[in-house]
Parts: sequence; C-alpha cells; structure tokens
Amino acid sequence: MASSSHRRRPQPDRSLARRPVRAPLLAVTAVAGVALLVTLIVAFRPGGSGGTGQDRAVSASSSATAAGTPEPASASVSASPASPASSSASPKPTASRPATPSASASAAPAASSPARRASTGTARTPSTTTAAAPGRIRPGTTYDGVATSYDSNGDGACSYGPSSDVMTAAMNTADYETAKACGAFVSVRAASGTSITVRITNECPAPCAVGQLDLSRQAFAKLAPLSAGRIAVTWSLLSPATSDTVSIRYKTGSSPYWCGIQAIGHRNPLARLEVRTGGGWLALARTGYNYFLSEHGTGCGSAIRLTDIYGEQLVVPALPVRPNTVQPTGLQFARH
Repeated sequence: MASSSHRRRPQPDRSLARRPVRAPLLAVTAVAGVALLVTLIVAFRPGGSGGTGQDRAVSASSSATAAGTPEPASASVSASPASPASSSASPKPTASRPATPSASASAAPAASSPARRASTGTARTPSTTTAAAPGRIRPGTTYDGVATSYDSNGDGACSYGPSSDVMTAAMNTADYETAKACGAFVSVRAASGTSITVRITNECPAPCAVGQLDLSRQAFAKLAPLSAGRIAVTWSLLSPATSDTVSIRYKTGSSPYWCGIQAIGHRNPLARLEVRTGGGWLALARTGYNYFLSEHGTGCGSAIRLTDIYGEQLVVPALPVRPNTVQPTGLQFARH
C-alpha cells in the first residue's frame, strides 16, 4: 500500500507538469506574434529600411539616371528618407551650379575689356566709354540766341594762344561753363539760312546774355554785314570731321610738385581730365582758363585719361612734364 500510494502520487504531479508546458508554449507563441507584428511595422513604416522602401529609393534613383541626372547609389539611399518636397527640390541647385561659372565667365571679359583697351593708349581708338556728361551744351539741341562780333586773333580765355584759324567765337559766361565749352565746334545759322562753323576759344562776359555768341569779325561777316552789329541766330553743337589729333600741354611753371594740364585739338568738348595715381584715377579741377590743376603734384607726369561729353575715354601714356610744350598723342575722339 505504501508503494502503490507512492505510485499514485505522480498522477497529480503529471497534471501539474502539463500546465507549465502549456504556459511556455503560449508565451512563445505570443512573443513570436509580437515579433512578427514589430517586424511588419518596421518593414512598412514610412522611410523604413525594409526591402520595400529600398526598392522605392532604387526605383527613384533609376528614374533619375534614366532622365540624365546620374547620382551615386549612396546618394540615392541617403535621399530616400527625405520628403517628396525636398526630393523634388534637390535637382534645382544641381542645375544652377553650372550656370554660375558661365555667368561670371561671360561678365569677366566685359569688365576686363575696357582695361585692355585702356592699356593700349597709343591706339587711335577710344579706350573705353562711361556715362555721358554733356553739361549745358547738349548734342542734338538747337539754341536760340544772338550774334555779335569782336576783333579776334583766335586767342582768348581758353588759353589756346593765337591762331591762323579766325573762324572762332566767344561763348557767353553761362554756356561757357567754366571752360567746358572750350574747343567745341558750333554751327551758327542766321535768319537768312546762311550757316557757318566756329570753334569756341574765348568767353564773352556780361553784358553777353545766355545763348549769345560773340563771333570773330571774319565769321560774323559770312552771316551778315558788320554794320548790322547784332543779329538773331540759332546754333548747335557739332562733332566734325577732322584730321587733327589731341595734344597735351603742361602749363608754364609745371613740375612734378605742381602742374596744370591742358588738352588741345579734341573733336568733342572735354568733360573730364584725370591722372593716374597709386590709388587709381584722380579727376583734376578745371579752371576758367582751361587748365586742369594738380595743386600738390599728384599725377604730374603720369598717364592721363580724357573723357568727352559723349562719355568716350582716351588714355594718354605718361608724358614728360615739359612746360608750355605741345605734345601730340595720336589719339582722337570718335565722330558723333
């Protein structure tokens, strides 16, 4: 009985053993289900590293390559997490990069061309152009005024000196504009229709009125008898044909420490005269007697840049400071 009762005890023991077996099975099944669910979530989440997401990235990379924008596979994979908006925007910087060098390359010759032309100062062509600076006397404009006469030898406030060319005139003070009218060629027409061309070499102070020209007697006589004294005229600026070229003259007393510079023989009125310095071009102040002054000698004897009222510029190579000596340049402004 003891042994048989001892044998009966395993019955409840076996039932208890079966319960723990079922529990681990259920636990394993649950863990496997959770693992499967987690795997599915990870595989199908947006931007996941599952095979489907990679296939989409590879597919997009293949499409881009087929469209002519090859990219490394690593770039395609790293770009795959990006949103559609950022992915569609990414080709734009790629397209704009090649355009940037070409734009700068096309702009560079334009910026450097004037410098190259300016360096060839001995040529007969303008070195470069800048903004026009016509002043009071403007090209293409006809002015009403009166003409009077005086006895002239071609000299006057413009400091050109006496000349055998007596077809000259003095300009009223307002239009003389601190010697800006000096050297200008002007077509003068009388009421009769007769016209002449004169060069401005002098200033006509008050009582000369705005618009008035005081002609040499020889020039006035071509429009009307000298006895007329005063006649109504119209006049306008010319840019004439000429075989002359521009010359430079340093004023008496000029030196490397002070100088006055004058341009002679320019086809068009001169708007500006500059000298080259270590810091670039320096514009000199113009006097009423038609010299540009460097009070402290800056730029005296260096290269000179001339600008006419049309904005054309001529660069004259450095000339020695030779007072009261006319030095030819071989340069001339273009005709307009």
